[in-house]
Amino acid sequence: QVQLVESGGGLVQPGGSLRLSCAASGSTFRGYGMGWFRQAPGKEREFVAAITWNVGKTYYSDSTKGRFTISRDNAKNTVYLQMNSLKPEDTAVYYCAASPGPRVTFPYDYNYWGQGTQVTVSS
Repeated sequence: QVQLVESGGGLVQPGGSLRLSCAASGSTFRGYGMGWFRQAPGKEREFVAAITWNVGKTYYSDSTKGRFTISRDNAKNTVYLQMNSLKPEDTAVYYCAASPGPRVTFPYDYNYWGQGTQVTVSS
């Protein structure tokens, strides 16, 4: 079992930045690919970014590439999502997830999920 707890969400103005954190506990963090997804009201959960365990390869959605950066600190069992140049359309609940396999870009690749943290981009 892996428990995931997100933090760092909040209200930010358009163009601003936020850094989300996801702390993992329970089973070893080692070997898991980690991802961030988001879900806005009335919309499906969508992929935001992911990072593999082994070489730390990163993946981004087209809408977040160049603005968001995913990173992980395996010593701290924590994954981060640095979000810059935020837009109102980035408003959503952001979820952290852990994947035991090599695939990391679809929700069904993941078997552990956090409870989510709200990000609101508004003036």
